[in-house]
Amino acid sequence: VLIQAWPYFGTIMEKTFKEVLEPKIRAKSVHLKTCTFTKIHFGEKCPRINGIKAYTKEIDRRQIVLDLQICYAGDCEIHMDISKFNLGVKGVQLYGTLRVILEPLLTDAPFIGAVTLFFMQKPHLEINWAGMSNLLDVPGINVMSDTLIQDYIASRLVLPNRITVPLKKNMNIAQLRFPIPRGVIRVHLLEAENLVQKDNFLGAIRGKSDPYALLRVGVLQYRSKTVSRDLNPVWNETFEFVVHELPGQDLEVELYDEDPDKDDFMGSLLISLVDIMNDRTVDEWFPLSKTTSGHLHLKLEWLSLVNDQEKLHEDKKGLSTAILIVYLDSAFNLPKTEREPSSFVLLTVGSKTHKSKTCNFSKDPTWGQAFTFFVHSADSQSLHVEVKDKDRDSALGTSVVCLSHLLKDPNMTLDQRFQLDHSSSDSFIKMKLVLRQGPVHVTEKGGNQQKFVSPPKPEVSKVPPVSKDTAVLESPPKKDSSEDLDTNDSSAVPVASETIAGLNETESEQKPEHHLSSALHTRAVVVPTLPIVEELRLAPSVTSLGSLPSSCFELSSSNLDLHNGTEMPLGEIQLTVRYASIRQSLVVLVNGCRNLVPNSNRGVDPYVRIYLLPDRRWTSRKKTSVKKKTLNPQYDEKFEFFESLEDVKKRTLDVAVKNSRPFISQEKKELGKV
Repeated sequence: VLIQAWPYFGTIMEKTFKEVLEPKIRAKSVHLKTCTFTKIHFGEKCPRINGIKAYTKEIDRRQIVLDLQICYAGDCEIHMDISKFNLGVKGVQLYGTLRVILEPLLTDAPFIGAVTLFFMQKPHLEINWAGMSNLLDVPGINVMSDTLIQDYIASRLVLPNRITVPLKKNMNIAQLRFPIPRGVIRVHLLEAENLVQKDNFLGAIRGKSDPYALLRVGVLQYRSKTVSRDLNPVWNETFEFVVHELPGQDLEVELYDEDPDKDDFMGSLLISLVDIMNDRTVDEWFPLSKTTSGHLHLKLEWLSLVNDQEKLHEDKKGLSTAILIVYLDSAFNLPKTEREPSSFVLLTVGSKTHKSKTCNFSKDPTWGQAFTFFVHSADSQSLHVEVKDKDRDSALGTSVVCLSHLLKDPNMTLDQRFQLDHSSSDSFIKMKLVLRQGPVHVTEKGGNQQKFVSPPKPEVSKVPPVSKDTAVLESPPKKDSSEDLDTNDSSAVPVASETIAGLNETESEQKPEHHLSSALHTRAVVVPTLPIVEELRLAPSVTSLGSLPSSCFELSSSNLDLHNGTEMPLGEIQLTVRYASIRQSLVVLVNGCRNLVPNSNRGVDPYVRIYLLPDRRWTSRKKTSVKKKTLNPQYDEKFEFFESLEDVKKRTLDVAVKNSRPFISQEKKELGKV
């Protein structure tokens, strides 16, 4: 489609440059009145879409969310003359992930209300300059020029900025252009250990490094303090990020060694914020990637945004308790002198100030931008607004809005015109202010808050010797040694057969080995191994998971209090397990569960969590989607553990069925384990 449409796109853009862009450039300054585009050619190479990802989870049912991997290595050529100087571009390279949101979905034509476009991160950009612009290709200057253009693109088309195009008439797109953020991620940068040595003396003797961290979510980036001469630095710093889009946004952490000339890279980390949102709190040592050694200790907290005034309070530790979202719309009747003003707005809450874009030569400017502020005390803080002319030192008008006014509204929202002080009597600025509370920290009675820590390595039970052609996850004793086993495939893994409608009396009296999983959360939970089954057989290694025999396991838990106080089965889970020798991975297919026992009168939202013990790190776990209000969930989701066959023989599969409960709920989370 793009290849066929590209020549026509070039024709349209040539007309746009000549009839729209050229007059605007000439009107900017008297020095640009001679600006003329002498050549506009968008080339033969069109942008490519290398991949498309469609999201089906964590999104609204009335929208379609697509991620497009955009790659443009163009041979475009654009030249312009300004006062006998020739400037131009001869080739552009652009790479990035463009998100396309189609919403709301409608029942009548055109079936889609609007299209929203934005880049998830700053796209990678390289420009080959021509003419006098070749000066911008000089080393040092080229990086600066490309960065300035990237920043310009980011200010308009990178989160939280977006472009929304309505497809249906009379569609109100304000909420689509400026949606309320999904939440806030609070990052506690605690410490690191065993970092690589980067500093050296005389090129040979290794010394200690001076590490610091860069933390990034979208276009927002923070830098930690530098710890001098320490490979096990302790920072104990806290940073907060507003998360606008999920799924899609990640937390990026990079460690560097500070040097006088060029800082050395020491490792990085990428964490999906969807997992943090689901788990609420994560406290763990994360292994660094792209380096030979090093771990980073982070505590991550997800703060949901609610409009509950009763939860607003001032935090004594200096952390924010809410965020203020300012939708800066427009201004009316700004004062003018010899000419109409070119105005921008400074918005300030506490020590944080945001600056809007500049609207040139208009007494009724329209900005259409959104800004967020972290609020420590909504009762006492205020929003200070100052409208300024870029060519004058004095302000065109000011306004102060006490955030306590927002508390008087049931939705903590103000959408109105505000009178500008120190301005004309009929000068106003139109804004929408939204205050949303994010709980600082909720400690549940009984320690129900989930907390992830770096666990000690659990003891691994000894595995009985197996033949060369077999691999064993666990080896419960066989009742009949004459069982027929298929040992022709070296990649086969024994799984339990479809049994366990009920065990006989002798088997039910046998106590399986238990492992303590206090590292998973603050409540100590006893995790039994797989129950003893009546027979074992090897699953043949076949390419289709649908043709594999599956196994049904009975759920159990030694600390789950049933409503009637009696012991009874907690339901069953159906799994398919095999080892893929070609991919060198253990494949686990979670088919579904049945007859789960609810632990709440409000119903349960079950999901399945899997570890391959002894690795109980949070980053190594596998997790299915959440099924709403059902005791017989069907998942049919596949997971892979990339381990060698010899390593798999020594490992244990830990499977738990859990209830996705609200963060501050007192309900128990575990429904059963095998």
